[in-house]
Amino acid sequence: MTSMRFVTFEFAGARRPGVLSGTDAVVDLSSAGCQSLVEFIEFGPEGRAKAEKLLAAPPEGSTHALSSVKLLAPIPRPRKLICVGLNYLDHAKETGAEIPKVPTIFNKFATAVIAPGDNIVLPKVSKAPDYEGEFAFVIGRGGRHIAAQDWAQHVFGYTIVNDVSARDYQRATTQWLMGKTFDTFAPMGPWIVSADEIADPHELDIQLELKSPGAEPEIMQDSNTRELIFKIPDLIAFLSSVFTLEPGDIVSTGTPAGVGFARKPPRYLHPGEEVTVKIAGIGELRNPIVAES
Repeated sequence: MTSMRFVTFEFAGARRPGVLSGTDAVVDLSSAGCQSLVEFIEFGPEGRAKAEKLLAAPPEGSTHALSSVKLLAPIPRPRKLICVGLNYLDHAKETGAEIPKVPTIFNKFATAVIAPGDNIVLPKVSKAPDYEGEFAFVIGRGGRHIAAQDWAQHVFGYTIVNDVSARDYQRATTQWLMGKTFDTFAPMGPWIVSADEIADPHELDIQLELKSPGAEPEIMQDSNTRELIFKIPDLIAFLSSVFTLEPGDIVSTGTPAGVGFARKPPRYLHPGEEVTVKIAGIGELRNPIVAES
């Protein structure tokens, strides 16, 4: 079975689902009868077969050079963007927090999602904007009360999320939501790597770099998904015990050590910088940082 990288792209003013062809082209999946990547995911194995057929023999006019399109977040308006807090052992230790016995779950609204290369806008009202590079998985087949051992049957693929966080808002109450869901606080992408492309999702190097103007990039986070406290099987079983997981739902699994607020002195985001999250086997998610006007 061919490994695939799925995208949502903009071409000639229209938003379309796509699959990468090689390293420099994208094939429009709307010719397979779907209008969005979520709709394609809902097709299940039938959709996968259609994508393989399209890649083997793309219809005329369905292939575009990557340089001629704009990549959007793979799922620009997710039904659910579910996030896990304090889920890396090294991060829990650096914050001095007790190792959680139950996953800490919060969410981000769809209005927070932005594309690779889009600006992270630092809000006027926050003095403590922070970064969190994260590995995320995308639900394929949905369901309720999914057994942990069946997790692989429900994962469509993997992507990258930057869980940008306003620490002053996050810490103002026991509820984290408001500090996590400012507009632009969920960069995502650049694509979804099909699940079969990653042999072991719990053995991936993850890094986050910050680059200030005129300076070399500085590695702020450098870890591996083996540090996850609650791994994908645990999370799917726990989440689906409460609510129905649906095709296209995104679960961002938490961030490793090295976040800005835990540093001494704290290291927050500043306009003019650029932040890049790198995950082995997936790629790089790069976004510039600007101030709210």
